[in-house]
Amino acid sequence: MAFTLAPDATLLKPIRVGDTDARNRIFMAPLTRSRAQADGTPSDLAAEYYSQRAGAGLIITEATAVSEVANGAYMNTPGNYTDRHQEKWAEIAGAVHDAGGRIFMQLWHVGRMGHPEVNGGIEPVAPSAIAADMTTHTPSGKKALVVPRALRTDEIPGIIADFRAAARRAVDAGLDGVEIHGANGYLLHQFSSDVTNQRTDAYGGSPENRARLTAEVVEAVVDEIGAGRVGLRISPGNSAGDMREENTVAVYEALLNRIAPLGLAYLHVLIDPSAREFGVLRAVWSGTLVLNTGRETGTDFCQLESYAEWGAASAVAVGRTFLANPDLIDRLLLGAELNEPDVATFYAPGAEGYIDYPTLAELEEPRTA
Repeated sequence: MAFTLAPDATLLKPIRVGDTDARNRIFMAPLTRSRAQADGTPSDLAAEYYSQRAGAGLIITEATAVSEVANGAYMNTPGNYTDRHQEKWAEIAGAVHDAGGRIFMQLWHVGRMGHPEVNGGIEPVAPSAIAADMTTHTPSGKKALVVPRALRTDEIPGIIADFRAAARRAVDAGLDGVEIHGANGYLLHQFSSDVTNQRTDAYGGSPENRARLTAEVVEAVVDEIGAGRVGLRISPGNSAGDMREENTVAVYEALLNRIAPLGLAYLHVLIDPSAREFGVLRAVWSGTLVLNTGRETGTDFCQLESYAEWGAASAVAVGRTFLANPDLIDRLLLGAELNEPDVATFYAPGAEGYIDYPTLAELEEPRTA
């Protein structure tokens, strides 16, 4: 498949995102790749992987754990809570910047999506003791997710502090900012839901209470590194992670009304733009909005360009297409055929399907005898 964007296309125009100047409005979405070392340190290949894709207006890294207990949804996912982690992220940031790119780190806590066998025996935590009806890959094979332990109220400040500390490490490592992961069925999304959150304290019940943890994490991170370096990702109504929400508007209205005055770099929304929730949230959020339509609808750049032209989105985030096309922007300008992503290597170890997707220049290199 091939798409062509005119040189004056809205998606190819630069945009100021908080404190960061992005050279275009096609961002690389966060993509779990399961290449990190066993202790959560990014692999030695990660700097090449990200720097190959520095043509993106902004790279948003794979989800990165804020603490040891925050990990465990997938094997070999990275963290940013030790000096060793931070040193490797500094190498990655340097490589991206040397290639002319900009990079934010996505920070997550997986909550009930963690499994003890993936995470060294650590018990997963969640807003309530409700398991996700799912299986996950563990070192000993596929296993059902376990019932998580409900967090005590007095433990929640520690969760917030972990996000704050990981954000500080990211900026100290030279990354341009962080994106807080409040989507896709992970901990902050679990707190937002009126189904997975059955708490009766200040973090449960009303929409304002269910939005409280995400808001407090955002506020703490803004206090630590500045609003211009902070984005937030949400996914109203998304069913990933066996996620269920009866009311998909009220809690997000409460959340956005609370954090809008902070002046975040952007709001990243994973949603079908035709969904009722998108119109409601777009009316509430007047700041920079990054739209991710999700893999279910595919990547139609003509449609994405129209969203940008209309002002429905300030920028767009693209996942699998960037995974398979490190030189995606060049290909869109030339109308060149796009590489197809190899699903079999998404989470496999090593270089295959990670740093070996060919660029146009490599495909056109003359063969030697």
